Amino acid sequence: MVLFQSPAVRVALSVAIATGLYGLSFGALSVAAGLDLLQTMALSLLLFSGGSQFAFIGVIAGGGSGISAMSAAALLGIRNGVYGMQVNVLLRPSRWRRLAAAHVTIDESVATATGQTDPAEQRRGFWAAGIGVFVLWNLFTLGGALAGNAMGDPARWGLDGAAVAAFLGLLWPRIRAREPAAIAVVCAVVTLLAVPFVPPGVPILIAAVMAAVLGLAGLGPATEGLGPDVEPYPSGSGGDATAPGSGAPGRRTRGRGAGA
Repeated sequence: MVLFQSPAVRVALSVAIATGLYGLSFGALSVAAGLDLLQTMALSLLLFSGGSQFAFIGVIAGGGSGISAMSAAALLGIRNGVYGMQVNVLLRPSRWRRLAAAHVTIDESVATATGQTDPAEQRRGFWAAGIGVFVLWNLFTLGGALAGNAMGDPARWGLDGAAVAAFLGLLWPRIRAREPAAIAVVCAVVTLLAVPFVPPGVPILIAAVMAAVLGLAGLGPATEGLGPDVEPYPSGSGGDATAPGSGAPGRRTRGRGAGA
């Protein structure tokens, strides 16, 4: 009964339903791109990262090579590795839970967990969002793949715009300073200029290199973006403030949220 009274679980369920629904578009677009039902479900179950999945089939549908598709998917999946470090500090999963937590560490589960202040609520939010999105995303992907042929061209239903809308929804809240905004604009322009001249998938790689170069150039304030999204050692938590790299309580500042 505690679960049904949990604010984090209620948020997680709403996020899971909203996110799961656009799995329908992924299933339909994947079949339209040339993947069969088993390939679509394997990609969805094993990769389980909507952005990477859409990038993969987008490159394949555009005639790109498998290497370009995998590179684009891997680039977008890098953020989940960063989330993983954050989740490890936040939830400290052990044994088999570490593997399960790694697989359901996605934007939605991390955002739901980091949006809570109570440690128990953070755990409930993370697992409820992660498992909920995993189940619903794959069910709707299956539905989309089965209905894909009957639906014809997914663009007729506007499903081709679902991935773009999802990306913008994830990106927009993170652009809170002038430097990331400038980098986003420059990368968008570079991508548009590169599209007519290079194979599908390559514009994403060019934009990623451009973003890395601009980021390393450090055009913004020296400390911008260095604060953690989650305070790992809040006052009174019993965390070891003297541990290497931990710093003293109160010295850390909350950084730009990862959707929190």
